[in-house]
Amino acid sequence: MNPPSKVGETSRVMLTIPEAAARLSVGRSTIYLLLASGAIESVHIGRLRRIPVDCLTEFVDRCRQEAQAAGGD
Repeated sequence: MNPPSKVGETSRVMLTIPEAAARLSVGRSTIYLLLASGAIESVHIGRLRRIPVDCLTEFVDRCRQEAQAAGGD
């Protein structure tokens, strides 16, 4: 599978599980764990599960805030 172009990346509102995993540089199993724990939100469209891009952004922002609060980098 070819990586999406910059134009396609910024215009996408929802991502598949593999796309979200690639964006966070984690494995598919990790995404499913984050979804199950409620750390990342997803929506169902019919039988499909999609992750809104803004939910990934919110997750990263929370991780950064937690790291700062703990005195991390």
